[in-house]
Amino acid sequence: MAKKLVIKVTAGADAPERCSQAFTVAAVAVASGVAVSLWLTGESSWFALPGRAAEFELPHAAPLPELIEGILAGGGAITVCTQCAARRDIEEQDLIKGARIAGAQVFVSEIMPDGVQALVY
Repeated sequence: MAKKLVIKVTAGADAPERCSQAFTVAAVAVASGVAVSLWLTGESSWFALPGRAAEFELPHAAPLPELIEGILAGGGAITVCTQCAARRDIEEQDLIKGARIAGAQVFVSEIMPDGVQALVY
């Protein structure tokens, strides 16, 4: 099993099933004891802002706020892509507690070590 799982979410409310699947896999992995780094890109960037995840609805899916809470409570990291944040005028101080903004260099440094599995949704 991978020692770390890095998940990049490339969709938000524009592709709800893909978005929900990424958050669900991240939360399940954290609950299973896997180190998780969840990267929010594109429209999923909005879910790093307070209250925005509560606006997301998908029948038969776990609520995003609960998934995010589980990820962070379990020691998972949530990162918003630097360029995606800039295009949406999102700044570090706007984010939920525990989230950060970082760029491609940090993403690459997270996915390259042995024992890391990267998934893109």
